[in-house]
Amino acid sequence: MSDEPLDLDSHRGMAAQKATDLRRALAEVETHARELRERRAEIEHHLLSYPAASWPEAAVKARYVLKLYAAGLAPEDTRHRDLVAAILEDFARLTEHG
Repeated sequence: MSDEPLDLDSHRGMAAQKATDLRRALAEVETHARELRERRAEIEHHLLSYPAASWPEAAVKARYVLKLYAAGLAPEDTRHRDLVAAILEDFARLTEHG
């Protein structure tokens, strides 16, 4: 008996190897998606739990919400996308000068 691990993938057909690779990739994507949801929940809990102590801190919260809003816009809704972009640019400009 050998102490070397057996590479079972090399004994399978190409279709089985591709199916295994696909399952592994999907499991990895699901893990990353779950981690992202958990991280987003943590951030949102923090944003809700602590009031802003300054205008720049309030702008950080507003940026987050505007980006969520913009992500849900239809691609052809350029007017609202442009409006969100203009507001985010205003926040950036006013924050660096404030």
